[in-house]
Amino acid sequence: MKIEVDQEDDGRWIAEIVELPGVLAYGATQAEAVAKVEALALRVIAERLDNGERAPELTALFQAA
Repeated sequence: MKIEVDQEDDGRWIAEIVELPGVLAYGATQAEAVAKVEALALRVIAERLDNGERAPELTALFQAA
């Protein structure tokens, strides 16, 4: 999954995984935002699997943009 990262006008960083709608996270640094969005993505994927829903392809889980 591709992680898109941008810096906001206020200096915060935002990371988002487009393939998982709603999976985005802010951080004080780019690395913090990426770490938070990766953790959130794993929780979302686990929740989907627990509920019998289809999960995205997991062969290449994360790729920084």
